[in-house]
Amino acid sequence: MRLRHLVALVAVVSLTACGGQRQPAGSSGSGGRLTIATGNTTGVYYQLGGALASVISQKMSGYRATASETGASVQNIQGLVSGNYDVAFSLGDSAADAVNGVNSFKSKQDVVALTRLYNNYTQVAVRTSANINSIADLKGKRVSTGSPNSGTEVIARRLLESAGLNPASDVTAQRLGLPESVDAMKSGSIDALVWSGGLPTGGITDLVTSMGNGVKLLPITDLLPKMQEKYGEVYSAAPIPAATYKQPADVTTIVVPNVLLVRKNMKDDLAEQLTKTLYDNLDALVTVNAAAKGITLDNADKTDPVPLHPGAKKALDALH
Repeated sequence: MRLRHLVALVAVVSLTACGGQRQPAGSSGSGGRLTIATGNTTGVYYQLGGALASVISQKMSGYRATASETGASVQNIQGLVSGNYDVAFSLGDSAADAVNGVNSFKSKQDVVALTRLYNNYTQVAVRTSANINSIADLKGKRVSTGSPNSGTEVIARRLLESAGLNPASDVTAQRLGLPESVDAMKSGSIDALVWSGGLPTGGITDLVTSMGNGVKLLPITDLLPKMQEKYGEVYSAAPIPAATYKQPADVTTIVVPNVLLVRKNMKDDLAEQLTKTLYDNLDALVTVNAAAKGITLDNADKTDPVPLHPGAKKALDALH
């Protein structure tokens, strides 16, 4: 419990630590403060980002890291490029869009990866009474598609389009963060929510615990072929095990890997230190959320099409 309290404290402190202009420690490589862009407060990015910030502050001499609550992937990359953050969690599909300069990004972004992380699971929760059994059934429904400029929003829109729906007109879209989405499901003001996160996600645990049989998770892998045809192999299929949220059976869904990003101009020695520190202290992240068990050296360098930072590559080669 002490570790959980420490992680929460680090993350809360960071909310006041990110304003104003500053010289990013990541580009100078001279030591100082590092800011980590995470995600919604009840999501896995936020938990693991807080744990990573704590580890960096304790283990990397001369550095103090803080974890900042954000809208997640797209916003994280935008903030990383602008210098507001030094390290950023992101979904692999959003990161691929950034380096290719497509979709949410009008030009190619100078971001690279320190490592591949765990997989994010697309979790579509619907009210049992809403008669929703597929993504196509969301037509005419009130749906939370995630925070503005989040990886969840990107995936939600792609799911709707793959099901033949127009996200702007065929659903009543609510651009809510996970805590607000869960509250809206409980109050009955929305019929469904889309969330992309690790397993378990605290907000989804809260939802299914509170609503019981009043909510269910939707299998969505029927849309995988269309997603892959348009966006590539960044999307794959995997089950959400029944035990994760005490559901009656596994739920098949679409997954996408996460990556940990930095700017291309981060000093090699700093990128190397950060990567080594993460893997040397992986148990601390697993203690905070079991999703971190999916962070493995076997997959660490599988970040394509996002380039791996040379410093990170040096660290990973030494760790293997």
